[in-house]
Order: sequence, then structure tokens, then C-alpha cells
Amino acid sequence: MNIGIIGTGLIGASVGRAVLAKTPHRTFGRDVSREALDKAFAAGAFTGELDMSNAADMDVVFVCVRPSAYAAATDWLLPLLKGGAVVADCCGTKRRVAAEMARQAAVRGDVSFVATHPMAGREFSGAEHSTATLFENCFWIFCPIMCEKGHLLHLEGLVRSLGTRRVVYSTPEEHDRKIAYTSQMCHVLSNAYIKSPEAEGTGYTAGSFRDLSRVARLDADMWTELFFENSDNLLTEIDFFGQKLAEYRAALAAGDGKRLRLLLAEGSDRKNTVENAYRKFIKDGEDKT
Repeated sequence: MNIGIIGTGLIGASVGRAVLAKTPHRTFGRDVSREALDKAFAAGAFTGELDMSNAADMDVVFVCVRPSAYAAATDWLLPLLKGGAVVADCCGTKRRVAAEMARQAAVRGDVSFVATHPMAGREFSGAEHSTATLFENCFWIFCPIMCEKGHLLHLEGLVRSLGTRRVVYSTPEEHDRKIAYTSQMCHVLSNAYIKSPEAEGTGYTAGSFRDLSRVARLDADMWTELFFENSDNLLTEIDFFGQKLAEYRAALAAGDGKRLRLLLAEGSDRKNTVENAYRKFIKDGEDKT
């Protein structure tokens, strides 16, 4: 099988490396940056370049670019794809890409389109930080736009072969609402937390500091775009957090130990509830395989 990959940064190059390391398929890369493409080749992500001469040979094309770049990255490809090909993006938000896919599907009804998001990453960007193991034990979100069931199962099998623990089906709207909390809010908090004047890298740091500050390191251009793409959902999460933080501050300022203890206990209990639900989710998924 021939796998095309457009966008050769961390995710795109990792997809390419994982495919080559774990499957018999071939990978073909494309990027607007020659430098980025060369780095991906140096990392061992591709067996060849994706261009107009071989686009018709692709069985699956992963589009690993920012949401605003999806249309320009794929419109040239649309008339060249063979019937039955599958186009799957890996963008960090889904609503904008889903709209573009629906537009393209209206033109190419014989091509399947699935908006996807591998829940994997690192605090570093670029093909030089890619790895063939990036997707091991991760969840991979699927938001089918227009896709035959057989093609969908075929794509699911492909991402599972890369190490994916479970494919989770969603809608673009649900995806963006959930991701505002599970990913984007974490980056906002981490990035704000590290700005304290006390963050000077002395011997006072341990696991808590490392855990909370890890994703403060980010690609500012990319995350700015993703935050604005999903600003309605992210603002809701920021406002909610602000309200909760104010409750802790009020208890401290008032010297209200009983109230503070209650707040802390509520958070601890909530963590246990979420962890138990996660374990059940994992077990249910394993029981179905």
C-alpha cells in the first residue's frame, strides 16, 4: 500500500517512520518547505516524494498541517486521487477541516474523507524529533466526514498497526469541545505557570514542577492558530478555571481552613472518579478487541 503524507513535521514524519517500521507499506512525503522535507528524509520517514506524478497511486493520504493550511495542501491533490482513496487529516482542531473536507467530498464522491487526530505528541517540533513509537498506546480520534464503512475499517486497521491503543469516534464539534480541555487548556496553564519569577531552575523542583511545566515549551505560531480556531471552547475552559481558582484564593484569604479542605477533597475525589472512568473505558475497549 502507498501512503502519502503531506506536512513533514513531528506528526507527519512520525507517521512515516511508524509506517515503515511496523508495516510493509511505502510512504511518500510532501512539504512546502524543502528543508523540512529533507529533515524528514534524513530521519527515515519516507521512501519517496509525493507529487503530481504519483498522487494517483496513493491509497491513503495523511494531511499533517495546520487547519488553515489544509485546503491549499490538498486541493491540488483532489483531481489526481484514484477512486477509493482515503484522505485523513491530523490537525489539532476539526471544525474548519471538516468543512473543507465536506466541500471536497461534494466534488469527489468516490474518495473517502475522515478528520482524525492522533492523541500523541511531544513538547518538541520538527521531523528531527519524530519517532516510530510516537503513537504506541495512544488514542486516535476519528470524525468521519464521508467515508464508506469498509474504508473506515481499513483506516482504523492502519492506525492500529502503528501502535494505536484504541480508535475513538466523534464529531468535529465534540472533538473541539473536548480538546479545549484535555489539550489546549493544559498548554495555557503550563505556559502561564512557568512565568512565575520563582521558576528559576533551582534545586527546589521535583515531579510536580516537571509535570506541570512540561508543555510550556511549544510552537507559539502553531498554538496561537489552534487557540483561535477553537476560541469559543477554550474561553469556556479558561473562564471555568478562573472561577475555580478564585474559590481557592477566597478560602485562603479568609483563613477558612474548612472551606479549603473541602475544595481540596473535592478535587481529589474528582481525580479518582475520572481515573476510574478511564480504567473502565480502557477495559471496555480491550474486551471488544
